[in-house]
Amino acid sequence: MRNRDKRLAVLDMLDAGERRARHGWVLDDQVPAEGRSGVERVVSEGLAELADQAARAELSALSSRPVPWAARLTPYGRDALVYARALPLPESEPDEPAPGEQHVHLRPAQMDALRRFVSLAAELAAPPAEGLAERVRAAYFSRTDNRWLLCLTRQQITSVAYGLYLHGNTCSEAERYRFARDYNVIFRPCPETGVPTAVDLTPAPRTSRAGGPRAEQV
Repeated sequence: MRNRDKRLAVLDMLDAGERRARHGWVLDDQVPAEGRSGVERVVSEGLAELADQAARAELSALSSRPVPWAARLTPYGRDALVYARALPLPESEPDEPAPGEQHVHLRPAQMDALRRFVSLAAELAAPPAEGLAERVRAAYFSRTDNRWLLCLTRQQITSVAYGLYLHGNTCSEAERYRFARDYNVIFRPCPETGVPTAVDLTPAPRTSRAGGPRAEQV
């Protein structure tokens, strides 16, 4: 991922975290330790700030626990994010899938639901798969097809299915059923336990009467 995309991903994450927070700061339990280096890079650029000792003491009192780290956007960071969101979509060519990945085409409504799922990662019991947020940020939009194009692993595709399952529980179910038809995975309650479970919808290979695989007709 390019430095510009990494920067915008961090700004997006801080913005989403601040919107959910009562106190306007993104706390240590919302950002994994490995993600804080990215926050500190945008702090060095004046786009975010870290809470000082007095602010951390106040946040600790509000949270009823010690808060050793907190961050938030500066006005300059907010301006940078507003400006980035107003830019036209990039015209560059989409990425090619790496080994173990495949192209996934999402309708705008599906992509909106996926972005919401990724933005809530810190609050979810089953967060998005590793690397999915970066792939969402790097997605390519085809105006011709009116589709977003992502390169995803099978694990990330299953994670998208879970995000669309959550969307279907509260909004429209059309997005998850379309995704299931296209990528052969859907989340459903397990009949035995009731736990939401990924179901592989890949059709089983047809067999001949002799029991062997039936050759596909060309």
